Amino acid sequence: MEKENKTVVSKAAQYLTFKLRDEMFAIDVLQVREVLDLSNITKVPRAPDFMRGVINVRGSVVPVIDLRLKFGLPKTENTIDTRIVVMELNLEGEQALLGAMADSVHDVMDLMPDQIEDPPKIGARWRTEFIKGIGKQDDNFLILLDIDRVFSSDELALVDETSATVEEEIGKDVTDE
Repeated sequence: MEKENKTVVSKAAQYLTFKLRDEMFAIDVLQVREVLDLSNITKVPRAPDFMRGVINVRGSVVPVIDLRLKFGLPKTENTIDTRIVVMELNLEGEQALLGAMADSVHDVMDLMPDQIEDPPKIGARWRTEFIKGIGKQDDNFLILLDIDRVFSSDELALVDETSATVEEEIGKDVTDE
């Protein structure tokens, strides 16, 4: 019998919740570096559609992606509530920083294992390999993302490569700020 390649939630954890359109998502707070107000994003030529550009986070060039586009939704419209969630991803054993645009960021909440169910096998609007589970709190449901799996290695390598090119091109302009 083939073993599923799946993350199992087996202990209480804290999750940062954010909204994309009308859906509430959550990611493990251990992967969140910080939440930023929307700032100037430098566009990157020939980048993938879901990559909005790069930002300077304390001297580091951080690629910013639009999770809406990645999930097949319309582009995120910038509002006063739009935030960039800077996350640490595991890219083939190496840590990488990535900013993800969210319509709004809400709370940090605790979820116990008994509040989390497996993602539905059929009828799901989202690709289930991206989902750790469905969190339940009161009458609300949260889609718990396995953010390390949202992007393929090839996509992250392309984003990383694009960011490195931008960093080389603008060099000290970005890192001196």
